[in-house]
Amino acid sequence: MVDCRNISKGKASGELICSDEAISFLGGVNPETGEVIDPNHELKGQIIKDKILFIPGGKGSTVGSYVIFQMKKNNTAPKAIICLKAEPIIATGAIMSDIPMVDSPSDISGLVDGASVEVDSDNATITIL
Repeated sequence: MVDCRNISKGKASGELICSDEAISFLGGVNPETGEVIDPNHELKGQIIKDKILFIPGGKGSTVGSYVIFQMKKNNTAPKAIICLKAEPIIATGAIMSDIPMVDSPSDISGLVDGASVEVDSDNATITIL
């Protein structure tokens, strides 16, 4: 079990999709499909829908919060978000959309692409399943 900090309440489990690059939801992710469309992002072409997204943080316009909200309404959003360091854009989007979000994991060694994890933001933990 990995300790972390609660950003947006909730609990979700699923497959991790990881990136070493911050992501911009505005123009970087298609809210209709959940596909990363930023041509310069390492996740280009991958789908974050129904995954646990692990990123360093977000970047870009504050409209990114509303893109996350639109993704939730479209059922194309990630199940949960883990950030190394949360910033206001993604945190606001997660809170508005009721997507569990945590940051500052105490140990990231087991947080690798394809791993099955449970994010329990209510108890500020990440469990590798």
